[in-house]
Amino acid sequence: MALSNAYLIDLMARVEARNPNDKQFLITVKSVLESIEPVVEKHPEYVKAGVLELFCEQERVIKFRVPWIDDAGNVHVNRGYRVQGNSAIGPYKGGLRLHPSVTEDTVKFLAFEQTLKNSLTGLPIGGGKGGSDFDPKGKSDFEVMRFCQSFMTELFKYIGADTDVPAGDIGVGAREIGYLYGQYKRITGLYEGVLTGKGLSYGGSLVRTQATGYGLCYFTEEMLNAAGKSFKDQTVVISGSGNVAIYANEKATQLGAKVVAMSDSNGYVYDKNGIDLACVKVIKEVRRGRIKEYLDVHPEAEYHEGCAGIWTIPCDIALPCATQNEISLDSCKALVANGCYCVSEGANMPTVIEGIEYLQKNGVLFGPAKAANAGGVATSALEMSQNSERLSWTAEEVDAKLKGIMVNIYHNVANAAKEYGMEGNFEAGANIAGFLKVANAMYAQGVC
Repeated sequence: MALSNAYLIDLMARVEARNPNDKQFLITVKSVLESIEPVVEKHPEYVKAGVLELFCEQERVIKFRVPWIDDAGNVHVNRGYRVQGNSAIGPYKGGLRLHPSVTEDTVKFLAFEQTLKNSLTGLPIGGGKGGSDFDPKGKSDFEVMRFCQSFMTELFKYIGADTDVPAGDIGVGAREIGYLYGQYKRITGLYEGVLTGKGLSYGGSLVRTQATGYGLCYFTEEMLNAAGKSFKDQTVVISGSGNVAIYANEKATQLGAKVVAMSDSNGYVYDKNGIDLACVKVIKEVRRGRIKEYLDVHPEAEYHEGCAGIWTIPCDIALPCATQNEISLDSCKALVANGCYCVSEGANMPTVIEGIEYLQKNGVLFGPAKAANAGGVATSALEMSQNSERLSWTAEEVDAKLKGIMVNIYHNVANAAKEYGMEGNFEAGANIAGFLKVANAMYAQGVC
């Protein structure tokens, strides 16, 4: 797909001129603009009011240094980021990522996507994202604590329960959220819902840990049902072995599927008898080990170095839950050749643009990340609601709300795609449905 609308072509050229070094951000913006082209042609008032200009420009990009001291007394300096993308429908909301690959470009494209994802939930939350190039792997608890305290010492100036509410992402789990929240409270003296993903003893929500993986399967099951299919008796391959992958496995299995492969950054395991999830949980959640340790318990399984090969395993359904750009065009070709008829994204933008187009051309059901993995941020918003009301809902209540949100997202995405002449294209439908809510709010609020 390519832009044909003269206004959008010109707009994209200006976005490229302003952000010449932000490759991933530019790819993301262009993809969204291509999807919403029929919306722009139907709503010339958006162009006149400058809505698209505002939408493509982040409201605020914050970059700062993060000094910290390791256990040996050595000083290190990392870079911290917070991009506040769009607040038209609510306070900024989006995760903090700690990983060596984090750059300003990374955070900008994630914040742009987060705005659309958060809009799709139907909840009053805007889009933001943040993080640092700090790597928590191999660090002691005290080193991670000192980093998080230094990071929050700068970040606290820009966030708040009604302003910007960060959450966890890659490299930021319960430990990191605890350290960050403790420092925020220590500096401000405020006990408020400024972070989500908190521990249950200090304002966290039940089901938050499972939310993205469960939500992915709720969305996918609804998409499958609409096509006359389901998870029952289907073979599933899941990349990753963090929270998203583990709980996608758990829910897919509950829905009747057999998950035969999982991975981490070193390689993947294939177990034709079905992955022993209890074993994976011990390796990853208790020991913080590597996925190859699975063979210590199940020597009949196979372990392969490298991650790309996981997509050559024959399957009916593929759930990429590791990281962005993990599924190349060649991987998509292998999936199609081996009979995969559904790819639904649990990670943020794990499939390259060319791969998405190939899957769609070959009739594969494709659940885009901004819709399929919105369960995490949806439950984060439910945590915000509980914090505001000073109460806690039961696991059953949260899970029911999560399922309802994910089912509604699927139907909103499918209906938007159909309305604008792209029935079955859920990538375009997600961009359109997410954009319309934000655009209408921006238009109503005027240029600001």
